[in-house]
Amino acid sequence: MSLSSVSDQPAGVAAAKQSSAWARIGRLIPFAYVVTAVGLTWQLWRDPKVMAPNIGGSTLPRDIYLNAWFLRYAAAAVSHGHLPALVTTAVNFPQGVSAMWNTSMLLPSILLTPVTLIAGPMVSLSILLTVGFAGSAAALFFVLRRWEVSTGAAGIAGALYGFSPAMMVAAEDHYHLQFAVLPPLIVDAVLRLVTGRGRAVHTGMWLGLLAAAQIFIAEEVLVDTAVACAVIVVMLALCQPMHMIETLRAPDGALGRARGFVAGLGMAMGVSLLLAGDALLSQFRGRLAEYGSPWHMAQYGSQPADFVTAPDAMAFHGQFVLFLARTSQRLVETLSYLGWPLLVLLVVIAIGFWRDLRVRVITLTLGVLELMSVGGHRVHAGSWHIPVILQPWHWLWHLPVVGLALPSRIAIIADGVAATVIAFGVDGTKRAARQAGTWRKPVIACSTVLALAAFVPVIPRPVPAAQIDPVPAGLTSILSRLHLRPWAPVLVLPQDPALTMEWQAITGARFSIAGGYCIVRGDDGKADPCDSAETLTNAQNDARFALQEMITEVPFRSGLARYYPLSDGPSLKVLEQALGAWRSEVILVEFGASTWRVENYLLAVLGRPTVQVGNLLAWRTAQAIQTLRAHIDH
Repeated sequence: MSLSSVSDQPAGVAAAKQSSAWARIGRLIPFAYVVTAVGLTWQLWRDPKVMAPNIGGSTLPRDIYLNAWFLRYAAAAVSHGHLPALVTTAVNFPQGVSAMWNTSMLLPSILLTPVTLIAGPMVSLSILLTVGFAGSAAALFFVLRRWEVSTGAAGIAGALYGFSPAMMVAAEDHYHLQFAVLPPLIVDAVLRLVTGRGRAVHTGMWLGLLAAAQIFIAEEVLVDTAVACAVIVVMLALCQPMHMIETLRAPDGALGRARGFVAGLGMAMGVSLLLAGDALLSQFRGRLAEYGSPWHMAQYGSQPADFVTAPDAMAFHGQFVLFLARTSQRLVETLSYLGWPLLVLLVVIAIGFWRDLRVRVITLTLGVLELMSVGGHRVHAGSWHIPVILQPWHWLWHLPVVGLALPSRIAIIADGVAATVIAFGVDGTKRAARQAGTWRKPVIACSTVLALAAFVPVIPRPVPAAQIDPVPAGLTSILSRLHLRPWAPVLVLPQDPALTMEWQAITGARFSIAGGYCIVRGDDGKADPCDSAETLTNAQNDARFALQEMITEVPFRSGLARYYPLSDGPSLKVLEQALGAWRSEVILVEFGASTWRVENYLLAVLGRPTVQVGNLLAWRTAQAIQTLRAHIDH
């Protein structure tokens, strides 16, 4: 076959070849997402067994250790031939915790069991992060291709969603939010049911599987996705009222569509309840059922400046830490950034292609979701403010389940909607270019170049990484020498529950942790953080704070830091009551440069340790309490 230009061939042959070329490119786009994901996580892959994302500071985010612990917890269960229990006393002994009220990510944890058992939980977390980037991008790409968006436009949109600013920020601390693979698929299934496309029962079954899977990844993301679906459906009804009226008037139109929708929705609910019903029953009606949120919900929500202030997760960013200090926001909750150029581009697409129903619906949905991400608190922009009653989340955060979601996190779903607007804009520009006269084509070309420049501010930087806290060298040895029964409770002093969970996650040691870094049921049934004033006795709180204040770090103007004691330790009576309340079998202390005062105090009041290995000291609690009482009596 001779090499000839496409223009020299019949139109049908040229179109077929062009289609074939784009099909080959389409198959390469998911591979490009994987390569990009690996590139953004390369610092983790330098030594994945000991590396984790680090948002700055001297310690790693404690949520990472929580996720590592649940990975080990699920792997231990599966290795013994059963699924992980939904309630466990392996942490926060003796009360225990509900896995459903914590970011346990049970489904990914179960699927990654072989990796966790062979290579450790940190490797599993690095895989989860990499798949979260590439999988989220690929999910939106395939959904948009189903919606007949061109390969190139769908590829751009997938990349914008999978590697969006919100995803990059979530990757630094919140694995369950960053793994946003299923939301595009859920939205697609809902819209297929609403519009009557495909077979309703099969679509409902698929939707039920997706919803159940998302429940065991992150329920909050499922809530945000459901809210987004509801907004899309409302906007579709508002933008196309006459079409809906005609459908209702058509013979069997209303009845047929209603039957399909009800059948599909019923199938979805049936499948999801079959797979996740027991877990939901345990969560909301079980022994550790909770209500409310441990966080002050009114404080969460985006600020107007968040949309245009680049976070540190972007390649081009400014003094973001100072911005957070001025606005009193948490680093990992600033998810709304898109940047002025991209916001302007979205407005231009909306205006230029407003006649396209898809653009109208998705653009209005984007506006509502971004307004929801602001939350229900009073929002100021200089001297101007948005009245609370005009903020959609103000009317939602009192609703059951929905009100437990943090509004700022809906920005992750909003970024996928923004990417979809971009995809429709790209296709609309291509159609306009084909139909434009000769003099308009240079204008469209220049506009395209300017549009590409709008993506520069959202170019991500690689996920920063640091080594995890080292596990004490003698941990396994000292536990072995104590001859503990399996899952005996151990209290580590001074308390850093997340660090204790990390020790257990890395080593796989079989002991229960007194306390923990998790969400638990308080005395009044409300959700509260572990080891907080709401979940501990007065003696436990007093002892915990007194021991911590013996090692409080005080920075000096020279930039150096010293450990200066703020207390002499808890009173003997308080310590006795606290140890009794924790109900541990063993008290474990790791001493070092910052904890030598705690060590001396405990040696003085508890006597000689039962076992010492390296810098680890361990007392059997019963023996320690007897010694302590002897001191009190004298």
